[in-house]
Amino acid sequence: MAALPDVVETERLRLPLWRAADVAAIRAGERRPDWHLQFPREEDTLAASLWREGDPWAPRSISRADVVVGSIGFFGPPEPASDGTPEVEVGYGLVEDARGVGYATEALQAMARAAETAGARLRASVSPDNQASIRVLARCGFTELRGSNEHGELVMVRPLR
Repeated sequence: MAALPDVVETERLRLPLWRAADVAAIRAGERRPDWHLQFPREEDTLAASLWREGDPWAPRSISRADVVVGSIGFFGPPEPASDGTPEVEVGYGLVEDARGVGYATEALQAMARAAETAGARLRASVSPDNQASIRVLARCGFTELRGSNEHGELVMVRPLR
């Protein structure tokens, strides 16, 4: 399976892999000058627990204009799904001030393209009452619904293109 780039870029965003210093600062509750005042969110702190040095499938920052406004990443490397296709779960989130302007969609589309180029299909779990995230997933081609997981979240899949 092909590797993902250390930095994925879009028209407006940079999605760099977290480094050890980033993760240590997030875990310690430190503030960095290039972080939005609302970053890290609780979800970003949870994402830091998934970080592994040198793993291209680990969490990344979502940065606009050199300010970190959220995170996106995978919950580990791809593993074969029931049909044998390599599949990986993706998660993402933005600080409140960065929502509603298409950053989540732009970041997820870029990461989906990178994952598919590497040969992996994407899956996401979302709370049924998180309509904004469901819309993002739909805009990004997550059209297959696999029911729900043990937490009552909807499991959606983006078929390989």
